[in-house]
Amino acid sequence: MTDPNNPPETATFMPSGVITLTSDFGLRDPFVGVMKGRILSAAPAVRVLDLTHEILAHWPAEAGFWLARSYRYFPAGTVHVAVVDPGVGTARDIAMVLAAGHLFLAPDNGLLADVVEQTSNPQLWHLGARGLASLGISKPSATFHGRDIFAPAAAALAAGQASVVQLGTHVDSLVPGWVDEATTSRDRVSGVIITIDHFGNLITNIAQAACAGFVDPVVHAGKLALPVRRTYGDVTPGDPVALLNSFGVIEIAVAERRAADVLGLSRGAPITVRDGVRRI
Repeated sequence: MTDPNNPPETATFMPSGVITLTSDFGLRDPFVGVMKGRILSAAPAVRVLDLTHEILAHWPAEAGFWLARSYRYFPAGTVHVAVVDPGVGTARDIAMVLAAGHLFLAPDNGLLADVVEQTSNPQLWHLGARGLASLGISKPSATFHGRDIFAPAAAALAAGQASVVQLGTHVDSLVPGWVDEATTSRDRVSGVIITIDHFGNLITNIAQAACAGFVDPVVHAGKLALPVRRTYGDVTPGDPVALLNSFGVIEIAVAERRAADVLGLSRGAPITVRDGVRRI
């Protein structure tokens, strides 16, 4: 473990004044609104944007998947807050990751594993008692750290009122992800369905690069064997289709239907991509 009193040189983070929020809170209850109110009370000039609040409850892997594939569409200097926190109130740590010119703040419960895996030279920190004290946080509730810890910390970081060095302790690693990365062998890539979108499409953790050497990739899910097509319209309505989606991962859909309902597949279901012919 790195000496917390002598951390390595830290890349400069230039806050843009933008904060994104990701959670499993949904929008029926006031939790998201209260977080925004707490942020704006501390830093009225920042802009707060919602990434999503419809993450599957208590499943950090889905939040991390979307965050790792969405952050680049925001300006450098954005603070990304993700709160999917089944261990809220326990001794779990709070992670800060500085990577690709962005700052990520989340429970250290595997949520940020995808961000760490997919960025170059990420710098890892824990927000500890010293940082909380400097923010005036002494008695957070046991059940709503989004309001009592994440919101004021994000506000201070986004407004340039505090830095990760001032708030955190440098660490060498974070809690690993809940879902294994897709694995690659000579003629196949194995992964899982990681999320289901609003349309019922089954989105996997198998990236385009993992299948780059395949001449004729075929996606196997349950009893299905689907060649990879370009668009949903390449099949008849009601037929299943596999394609490479706009986030660069393999997706299984049913044209004009909800694949999750029609195919009976859900998060965690195994997916394999094989080469339909031998490699050249």
